[in-house]
Amino acid sequence: MVSVDNLKVEFGVTPLFEDVSYVINKRDRIALVGKNGAGKSTMLKILAGLQTPTSGVVAMPKEITVGYLPQVMVLSDTRTVLEEAEMAFDHLFELQERINCLNQELADRTDYDSEDYQKLIETFTHENERFQMIGGMNYQAEMERTLMGLGFSRNDFHRPTSEFSGGWRMRIELAKLLLRRPDVLLLDEPTNHLDIESIQWLENFLKVNAGAVVLVSHDRAFINNVTNRTIEISCGRIYDYKVAYDEFVVLRKERREQQLRAYENQQKQIQDTEDFIERFRYKATKAVQVQSRIKQLEKIVPIEIDEEDNSSLRLKFPPAMRSGDYPIICEDVKKAYGAQVVFHDVNLTIKRGEKVAFVGKNGEGKSTLVKCIMDEIPFEGKLTVGHNVQIGYFAQNQAQLLDETKTVFDTIDYVAKGDIRLKIRDILGAFMFGGEASDKKVKVLSGGERSRLAMIKLLLEPVNFLILDEPTNHLDMRSKDVLKEAIREFDGTVIVVSHDREFLDGLVTKVYEFGGGVVREHMGGIYDFLQKKKIENLNELQLSASPTASVSKKEEVPVSENKLSYEAQKELNKKIKKLEKQVADCEKRIEQIESQIAEVEAQMATPEGASDMKLYEQYQQLKKQLDGVVEEWETAMMELDEMQV
Repeated sequence: MVSVDNLKVEFGVTPLFEDVSYVINKRDRIALVGKNGAGKSTMLKILAGLQTPTSGVVAMPKEITVGYLPQVMVLSDTRTVLEEAEMAFDHLFELQERINCLNQELADRTDYDSEDYQKLIETFTHENERFQMIGGMNYQAEMERTLMGLGFSRNDFHRPTSEFSGGWRMRIELAKLLLRRPDVLLLDEPTNHLDIESIQWLENFLKVNAGAVVLVSHDRAFINNVTNRTIEISCGRIYDYKVAYDEFVVLRKERREQQLRAYENQQKQIQDTEDFIERFRYKATKAVQVQSRIKQLEKIVPIEIDEEDNSSLRLKFPPAMRSGDYPIICEDVKKAYGAQVVFHDVNLTIKRGEKVAFVGKNGEGKSTLVKCIMDEIPFEGKLTVGHNVQIGYFAQNQAQLLDETKTVFDTIDYVAKGDIRLKIRDILGAFMFGGEASDKKVKVLSGGERSRLAMIKLLLEPVNFLILDEPTNHLDMRSKDVLKEAIREFDGTVIVVSHDREFLDGLVTKVYEFGGGVVREHMGGIYDFLQKKKIENLNELQLSASPTASVSKKEEVPVSENKLSYEAQKELNKKIKKLEKQVADCEKRIEQIESQIAEVEAQMATPEGASDMKLYEQYQQLKKQLDGVVEEWETAMMELDEMQV
């Protein structure tokens, strides 16, 4: 279907890859793997026609359609979620318009017996049949099904896309791509912004509905469940395996062992030849043999060995003080923003040494409870942090607290103690800071690089309670293996907020599920939890389908008594939409002000900022501004709740 022939890409002197040839067949599910910087995203861009290779060609039939989801994209802010998703059906609307024009022409003309009229009927029939075959007017149901599969609720459909975070808007782009049903689907890290349920839905969609798929992902469980073929980019070449990722890992290990043996044999041959040349260089009787050996040496093509796998590197947390038996106890903990309850009646006890997962759909309160534990936000109820608990906390904003004037190496060297200092270069290499990257200044690092550096820093600090909020988002598979092994051997207590099933598997022994305002405890590992969810899915869906499910029967209002006239209902809907917009605007402003406060707090924490009175004034003004917006938000929410009763 798609033929890649003799591809070569050069950035500077050294080619990124060369002599690359392979074919993508109709039902191939290809995992494109390789270390960071090997050229995976570049390969996807070339297949999508967005980048031109230095040499070589990508050939495909004209009728083949290609869909591409990049890691980062420019998103539009002018439409609602539903309007944005409908753009996937532009081709359908164009065809419908053409059918309408043909239909009008048939109605207007009267030359029923002419050859042209007969041709017009045939064209109309053909186009109408094509319209029905590609979905016709059934697109609406498919669109809603796809959006809901990716985590949107019906209430979200008419909200402007500008109200959503970058991650949720990326889901809209993914929905549009899937709805177009291209023949070849190119996906670059599609699971980065999805929760566990959405990832499972996407897995099923790709297995059942998609044509050919080429994907780059660091989610091992996802690529294992979706793919049937693995193409590795390594040392500027590709290795094509007709197997899923786990089988590929075994075969790659065997290949590397063969390469090592061949490399060692070649090195011995080179050494023997050089010894012969050196020994007989000045003997006239051996001159011919010496010249022959020199020519042999020049003809040898050095054997390259695939990059060293650093996953065997063992990281050990420095010793820390022993904590009390119960590091965290929650009793009837509740968090609400005005009338909006994030969760209520949370009762949980985490024992010393336990490793637990917080899972659930995005926005259900996982990170919010973590912030309550960290005492970053106010809450109701009682939350006790145990005796001698030293918390190591990793969240995305931790990366903002790094000293920008230091290099990557110096940042880690500053916190490393004892023998671990001898392994700093190895540790940095395992987290994708090998070679010259360790000498970069923190201020020039990308967001992902800063997150990785903050993670290494945390691993070297003496703590007895780890809280990790989405720790694997910017890690490749080898880095995740190093981190997972370090946490597994950690003798303290761990909370992991994550959607990465493979990372959680074998790591946690208890799962806390967030959803519908409640937190449920599930004993066992992540796959025990997922298995239970599949069995109980229908019942749980019914329980969590509506936040009003707990209303008693005597409180229910008969439909006939609750009916409004058409005009009154229209007016009510208008007011509700206005209030919903006001609430969304307030939430956006609250987020912005909280971000500004966090920046000012970080400045105030520095020696220079501690004595800067202007910073204190700015801090007070922002706090006052925040209180005003929160009050406005609460008033709007109360009005909205009253109207929706």
